[in-house]
Amino acid sequence: MRPDTPAENVDHHAEAARLERTAGLYPEDAEALLLRAAAHRELAGDRPAATALYDRLLAHPADLDNPHLVRALKAANLWEYGHEAEARAIIEGVRVAAPRDPAPWVIIAEALESHDELGTAQEALTEAATLLLPPGTAPSPSVRPVLVARHRIRRMEGLPHDDWDTQADTLHSLPVSLDELHDPKRVWSLGSENPAELRAEISRLQAELGAYREALSRPFPVAMLHWPADELSELVREYPGLAAEYPSHEEHLAAIESALRELSASGTSNLGIVRGTVPSYEAFAASEGASPADPTLLPQYATTLAARGRAVAWPPERGDGCWCGSGRGYGGCHGVDAS
Repeated sequence: MRPDTPAENVDHHAEAARLERTAGLYPEDAEALLLRAAAHRELAGDRPAATALYDRLLAHPADLDNPHLVRALKAANLWEYGHEAEARAIIEGVRVAAPRDPAPWVIIAEALESHDELGTAQEALTEAATLLLPPGTAPSPSVRPVLVARHRIRRMEGLPHDDWDTQADTLHSLPVSLDELHDPKRVWSLGSENPAELRAEISRLQAELGAYREALSRPFPVAMLHWPADELSELVREYPGLAAEYPSHEEHLAAIESALRELSASGTSNLGIVRGTVPSYEAFAASEGASPADPTLLPQYATTLAARGRAVAWPPERGDGCWCGSGRGYGGCHGVDAS
């Protein structure tokens, strides 16, 4: 599906089927592809089929990058078609596991919130904030949805602001404040006959829609192709003509970091890195009817990997390991001179 396809024009059944076929062709990408397929099944109203996809992934949890995310999505989906007890059990399991990824926390909290379990949802998000935001640390972009969701639920409960609510307010950049967006009384204004009140509410809803679009939009990143040392050695051994593109592995790594910094400085956002392997590259070349020795195929390969969900965001978040695979933190490796 093209990123610019209007949602109302999407055949969710067909798109899910396409993604499932693609997952069969690229088993290394099955997790990302099947999660997208399950989302389309849910949007199509076929929730049992979505659960089947989640179960398919969870049959081999050790192979998953984020099994807690899959479990959270399964729980939210189950609850929507009457399997409340199973959903609650899965949600409790996710809470006990205390994942370090914010996404499962937000999903289980939203599932609880949608079924009027505001107190439990707020408790789960407070657990997440405590785990993911040690005292004195600034929230990374991936953690911010935890604070925003927690702010919304606490506002609905009529609780006073605490430090995390204040932090969420500070991070919020839209013209309408979070307090206004999360005001539980807003829903009543939609029934008003006062044109001024209705116009004000439309303005708030437009701002809120913008926030959701910003949070949910995941366009394909501008991705740089990274060859690990052993893969690069094999690549230039099998296809000597590509040696001109990669004089040495050290220069290859330096060129990636330099290019990404230049793109960032020019205002380009959503940058990423994809990891290449020779077998995958050869398969891609065969699918394109081209020779792997053709250097013009390399950027197309990188774009295809990114479109299949293989890109890792750049720069790494604070404290994360370097993208190059050295085992050192990014700040002490390729990010050492980053401003």
